Amino acid sequence: MDPIRRLGRPALRCPRALLAWQGWNDASDAASGALAYLLGQFELEPFVVIEPEEFYDFQVHRPLVKIEEGGTRRLTWPATRFYAVELPHQERDLIVVTGDEPNLRWKTYTRLVAQVLSEKDVEAVVTLGAFIGEVAHTVPVPLIGVATDPALVTAHHLTASGYEGPTGIVGVFLEACREVGVPALSLWAAVPHYLAANPNPRAMLALLDKAAAVLEVPLDTAELAKVAEEFKERVDAAMAENETFQAYVRRLEAEARPQVRPGLDPRGGDRLISEIEEFLRGRGS
Repeated sequence: MDPIRRLGRPALRCPRALLAWQGWNDASDAASGALAYLLGQFELEPFVVIEPEEFYDFQVHRPLVKIEEGGTRRLTWPATRFYAVELPHQERDLIVVTGDEPNLRWKTYTRLVAQVLSEKDVEAVVTLGAFIGEVAHTVPVPLIGVATDPALVTAHHLTASGYEGPTGIVGVFLEACREVGVPALSLWAAVPHYLAANPNPRAMLALLDKAAAVLEVPLDTAELAKVAEEFKERVDAAMAENETFQAYVRRLEAEARPQVRPGLDPRGGDRLISEIEEFLRGRGS
């Protein structure tokens, strides 16, 4: 059975694609949250779904049961969904792809995703990701770039990644894009380690704004910007009540300046992580 289930054939103009997966690549829900916000602005049904049977371990990604009106029980399975975002007042349309990082057959899976995009003549691809870093919430969200062509990272004024080690589905997908000749750029946001347990709207906003610039597709992020500012205000309120935490954040701010590299006490950081997370949970974050 073909795992690609086609539900529609939208006619898209010069489409570009934006993708994110939940899981290993998605610290603080920054990548998946950014696309959830974007899709929430439209009433869309997917035009393609990649069926999950071949790619997920259902003991890890269990289907969800929902009881609908009238008592009917419905299953929702993990899947990868492709949405067509038509932008009639812009020069091009957008394909948004969301899903859970699969457990199995990553090469086959990523080639299928790349195949669907290639069939729709996608001109360029941006993927979103986020990682936990020693960064302060008070500075602009650091963005790292990885691309099928390193020149893309330079062209969009991103910091190149020097990471070597285990990778997630995003890294494998970039290889699949290279195989089909579609230029792809992966944007990664660094989120503060002391806020790692909380969804981070500041990182979501930074990813969406940069993706819009790279893809040359204007996106409305006004509401997300308000949420991001409220989030920062809550963290600032916590910081104001804890002098030790203020000092810790100032050290992180100093580390963001290339000329200053003070040492940090990891044990103090661990204690403050617990304190700030508990504070935010208490305020309904």
